[in-house]
Amino acid sequence: MSFRWLKPFLPRGLYGRTTLSLLLPVVTLSLVVSVVIVQRHFEGVTEQMVETMAREVRLVRGAEVARSAETLDIAVTPVPPAAVPARDIRRWYDFSGIVVMREMRDYFPALAAIALPDDRDVRLYFPAGDEFVELEFRRRYVSAQRPHLLFVNLMVAAGLMTVVSFLYLRAQLRPITRLAEAAEAFGRGRHVAYKPKGATEVRAAGRAFVDMRSRIERQIEQRTLMLSGVSHDLRTPLTRLRLELAMLDEDVAAPMLRDVDDMQRLLDGFLDFARGAQEGEAEPLDPVALVQRVVDDMRRAQVAVTLVASTGTGQVPLREGAIRRALENLITNAVRYGSRAEVSVRLSERSLRIRVEDDGPGIPPGQREEALRPFTRLEPARNQDRGTGVGLGLSIVADAARAHGGTLRLGESARLGGLRADIVIAR
Repeated sequence: MSFRWLKPFLPRGLYGRTTLSLLLPVVTLSLVVSVVIVQRHFEGVTEQMVETMAREVRLVRGAEVARSAETLDIAVTPVPPAAVPARDIRRWYDFSGIVVMREMRDYFPALAAIALPDDRDVRLYFPAGDEFVELEFRRRYVSAQRPHLLFVNLMVAAGLMTVVSFLYLRAQLRPITRLAEAAEAFGRGRHVAYKPKGATEVRAAGRAFVDMRSRIERQIEQRTLMLSGVSHDLRTPLTRLRLELAMLDEDVAAPMLRDVDDMQRLLDGFLDFARGAQEGEAEPLDPVALVQRVVDDMRRAQVAVTLVASTGTGQVPLREGAIRRALENLITNAVRYGSRAEVSVRLSERSLRIRVEDDGPGIPPGQREEALRPFTRLEPARNQDRGTGVGLGLSIVADAARAHGGTLRLGESARLGGLRADIVIAR
């Protein structure tokens, strides 16, 4: 049997689900115990007490009425028909009164009416010729006193047990919450101090996370050092080559200078990829203003880019260098494979979206995932004859998006017909 229809009504957080799993059995047990107590205790006790009282009422209605009534603490009063209630009287929450009325009518079918106006008295009305007789006695003779106290004690005990259990479970869940916070922070490019604590299984998961985080950080550091070292070492011979070519004849040196420029551009790409998106700490920034500055800078560099739309106001924690580098890569790719680029920004309560569109050939849906991998070049789709690259542009953008807890989404531009690249970051 499937219970998928229950999912929208269930808590999403660990605390909520644990609280529900704790409260559900407690509440169910309390209800079961309450029903059992009502059926087995209150009802049974009330029936026995009513049976005893019914015998005394029979005695009072028989011989020696006055003396028996005084001895049994039953008041006998003749009343006119107008004083007799038209129907039985009982408060709506007086559940034991239901049993009292039912049993009294079983014992005395001639009863005209029964009145249970409060917790103190019971009044029975019997016909006596043209008039009626009212028999009044104490309620404590036919039902238990203060029956609600049992339910109150049960609810207090259940509540106390729930609070104690919740505090204990909260202490057990806190290490899991801290592990989740550390993992989420690491996914956003931040290093949060974390020490494994809690139960054995939680400690094991925590140690595994710490080891994994250390390995990833070492790999990132080694990659950065390797690429930075290689790029730095190659800059010196490239500079010498540029100087030597500058002394040659211009017609002879021009093609070789273009090759040196291409090599320089490739080295810059390696350095950008090596730096990644981990440099610096995220600071609250106005994303619209940041994008506007990047667009203005690239327009001054004679790049055909336009900020076509921006919606929303506010600040988002961002690494300015990483976002700037990612946006410049997207714009550069757009104008390399198309004739123009259009940028838009949308800032909502839940997310930030930076979109870059071009009128180039785009990327087929089946190759978009592959295009995000480092060192990937899609010659048939992106017309590599119009520019050179090492295949790191989209990879750098994806790294920047992931470092902010977001993602890079590729699609087809509905307005321009080329590639549509969205940097989406959750707030």
